[in-house]
Amino acid sequence: MLIYQGVSKRFGGNVVLDGVSVEFRPGVVHALLGPNGSGKSTLMKMALGLVRPDSGRVVVGGVDPVRDPVSARRIVGYCPEEVVLYESLTPGELFSFVSSIYGIPNGFLRERIERLVRLFKLGDQVGKLCGELSLGNKRKLSLILALLHEPAVLILDEPFNGLDPESGRILKELLRKLASEGRTVVFSTHILEIAEAVADNVVILSRGRVVGAGSPKELKERLSAPDLESVFLRATGLSDEVKEMIRLLWGF
Repeated sequence: MLIYQGVSKRFGGNVVLDGVSVEFRPGVVHALLGPNGSGKSTLMKMALGLVRPDSGRVVVGGVDPVRDPVSARRIVGYCPEEVVLYESLTPGELFSFVSSIYGIPNGFLRERIERLVRLFKLGDQVGKLCGELSLGNKRKLSLILALLHEPAVLILDEPFNGLDPESGRILKELLRKLASEGRTVVFSTHILEIAEAVADNVVILSRGRVVGAGSPKELKERLSAPDLESVFLRATGLSDEVKEMIRLLWGF
């Protein structure tokens, strides 16, 4: 379970989150949607204690990440939007390093790595330096690192960026599988077709506030919208803005 209670955050004079209250339940795939700058990444980082709320409270698996960030990070598997790796290490060396931080037993680690590497088809890349990997393979490696300790809560920030169609399909099925095991799965994306196809629950942020929440079906029915893209544009107030831009630029 991941809970945000009246969470607000300001950077300088910019209000990034404004009283956000939302629950991400276990056993459910949650999609976090919103325009650039709506506060998605900030909200996600708060679950690990990487960003402290100015007010409100975050609880992840019963742990307050502000008071006990180490325990929170043992519960959470996190894949950031920007892939950051030790580029002078090989994936194999990186697996060993990360496993030592989490205290993963060697026997379990080997089996877990083999399964994930095979799933994401990275077997021929494990001996290379991370700096030599393609963007897509770096993304796959980052996902494996987030999954290595079998976290109860999985938080993925734009995880489909850079993945080829096959890897994207693998990730979709994996998210469903992890949720079916009772884990809390939260991912952000700008690809609304993916959110509509994969997510059981959708939370839409705009200007630091929750402007929509529910299953894709519920949201479409509520707004009489044909698809999640239409829901998103209406909920964030961008629908009329898009039409006006087209009119100004193209004269219709």
